Amino acid sequence: MNLLEGLALFAAGFFASGINSVAGGGSLLSFPALTVGLGMPNREANATNAVGLFPGSFAGGVGFLSELPKTKKWLIPLLAPTVFGSLFGAFLMLATRETLFKQIVPFLILGAALLLWFQPRIRAFTAERTKAGIPFAAGAVIQFLVATYGGYFGAGMGIMMLASFSLYMEATTHELNAVKNWLGSIINLVCSAVFVAKGLVDLPVAGVLALGGIVGGFTAARVSLKIDPEKLRRAIAIYGFAMTLVYWLRLR
Repeated sequence: MNLLEGLALFAAGFFASGINSVAGGGSLLSFPALTVGLGMPNREANATNAVGLFPGSFAGGVGFLSELPKTKKWLIPLLAPTVFGSLFGAFLMLATRETLFKQIVPFLILGAALLLWFQPRIRAFTAERTKAGIPFAAGAVIQFLVATYGGYFGAGMGIMMLASFSLYMEATTHELNAVKNWLGSIINLVCSAVFVAKGLVDLPVAGVLALGGIVGGFTAARVSLKIDPEKLRRAIAIYGFAMTLVYWLRLR
């Protein structure tokens, strides 16, 4: 990794973390920076991206500590399905051959872009829910599936969690976001630990990405009021659609 590549990685982490803080979908920027920009294999890039963006995810969870007393009644029962789901997703990713994962990536990116594009509708659906619609046990199963996706790829899992929480939690938006951030941090921590232990992570690259993410998250917190999150969300979603085409063409 030369100086120019290092600066590009720092910028990718900076903007990915900032985008996650304001609108979500930062992985749609950082993952292509690793595969298309640096030419990393898809599986290694996915693992490195998860580790590199973890500090920003953790910082987001810390920001909601004041909500802990009101949300632990959901958080604690969801810990087990979250941990086991992330583990399952991480090992599923490790078991996926690089050639197969390369074919799956365009669909994963397309799915994340679609989630981001329809985020306002998902948010509206969440806001309209006033009573739990399904048993909590069913919600735990859904959380296991979301955590599995998070451990496998991860982009867009926050939107998935918010939508699923509204089906079985009676909570405010702040409380839902708090649970989402904490469980998202756990998902990233668990799968990152697996990827590092299995030697799939390029640690220097992840370190530069993480450094950029820390600075980007801090900066986003200060300038977020000046950014139109809806315009940014649409721009990142369109970018995700474009990257879907890029990855699809790379298969040919």
